[in-house]
Amino acid sequence: MKFAIITHVPHIFEQQKYYAYAPYVREMNIWLKHVDEVIIVAPVHNSTQSAIDSSYVTPKIDFREVSSFNSNGLSGVLKTVFKTPFVLWQIFKAMKAADHIHLRCPGNIGLLGCFVQMLYPSISKTAKYAGNWDPKSKQPWSYRLQKWILSNSFLTRNMQVLVYGAWPNQTKNIKSFFTATYPDQDRLPLLPKELKGAVTFVFVGTLVKGKNPLYAVQLVAELFQKGYDVVLRIYGEGVQRALLESYILKHKLEGIIVLEGNQNQEIIKKAYQNSHFVVLPSESEGWPKAIAEGMFWGCVPVATAVSCVPYMLDNGNSGILLEMNLGNDIRQLETVLDDESCFQMMSKKGSDWSRTYTLDAFENEIEKLL
Repeated sequence: MKFAIITHVPHIFEQQKYYAYAPYVREMNIWLKHVDEVIIVAPVHNSTQSAIDSSYVTPKIDFREVSSFNSNGLSGVLKTVFKTPFVLWQIFKAMKAADHIHLRCPGNIGLLGCFVQMLYPSISKTAKYAGNWDPKSKQPWSYRLQKWILSNSFLTRNMQVLVYGAWPNQTKNIKSFFTATYPDQDRLPLLPKELKGAVTFVFVGTLVKGKNPLYAVQLVAELFQKGYDVVLRIYGEGVQRALLESYILKHKLEGIIVLEGNQNQEIIKKAYQNSHFVVLPSESEGWPKAIAEGMFWGCVPVATAVSCVPYMLDNGNSGILLEMNLGNDIRQLETVLDDESCFQMMSKKGSDWSRTYTLDAFENEIEKLL
């Protein structure tokens, strides 16, 4: 089988290998175990791979480089008009040569792929919509357009669309799906976690406004002011790092807030194993892997009620759904911190749920799709 991937994910070519964001590559490597050849249509960045990047394991990659683009401002619109014909041509050629087409959405290149795939109604197709599929959520017009095309069974044929969460009134090609990080063999007994001594919170994600890392800092700082022995470890990099550093210094939080930067999967895994709570006050998510991974290791999740998060947290029975109101959210946290049995119940319930979504289960589902 010749498998074509159409994606906006930026790639790095180094030492005769293609690297990209590790969670995406780890997932695609599972798909690629079941194909003979792969064509990848994606942007290439002139940078070096980092701790959060990983490489494809398949040696047979036909890579078709395209330019990334956006339509922000007049300059962005003009560049988009100039670049789009070439990107469309590369997508068209890749799809024509493929036995199976796989779109990664939402994204500008995925949007173009949504249009081109209409020309191939008989070819087997899948699309992974990695964003928020909630029909009621406010999203950019390009995201809404991608969702509309993918849901339209007249325009989009012979395709299964994988989305996070179960939503009412969906067309028959929309399939509720999941993602995974850990294999069955990692379902080891949890390390004991008691609310004695320092209570550790962990934030894992890009340090950008949409992920609200500053709110995570404010939550833990407020708990500290109230007399709780708490620590927050933040894993990730991004444009808000300087803002966080400044806030930490200004409020003298160096003893309880630690910026760990980007780290590899093994270090992140140990961080979850040794933490009590995983916090993600994000404005928008698809399947928040930091929450699912933290729950796997017994962390009680503290997250905003976006996308499928309420489903993941059993509507607050196995975690805390943030209201993004500091006073109310602190009260929710205090309720759990002051009740050891509540904490242990949430920890076990969340772990039991997360451990059903392993890489082994994921691969079995991928085989069915292919």
